[in-house]
Amino acid sequence: MFRGGIGAPEIILILAVVVLLFGAKKLPELARGSGRALRIFKAETKGLIDDDDDARPEPKAISPSEAAPSPAPSAEPERRADTTD
Repeated sequence: MFRGGIGAPEIILILAVVVLLFGAKKLPELARGSGRALRIFKAETKGLIDDDDDARPEPKAISPSEAAPSPAPSAEPERRADTTD
């Protein structure tokens, strides 16, 4: 029954049924609406993919000066020797 898949006669039959169901005047409107919906869907999925790329920052190379920890500031201020005479 379905050995050859969908061929030209089947496609013509499907198109004829669509024209009978919706009418020739509505078909361009339906196609236009479907095109807009697909365009919006494509833009939204691209936006989601771009958001995922922004959420994962790429690792950057760390220079040796950045890798070495800086000394922590002490709680007490440094005491200087009195040099006043």
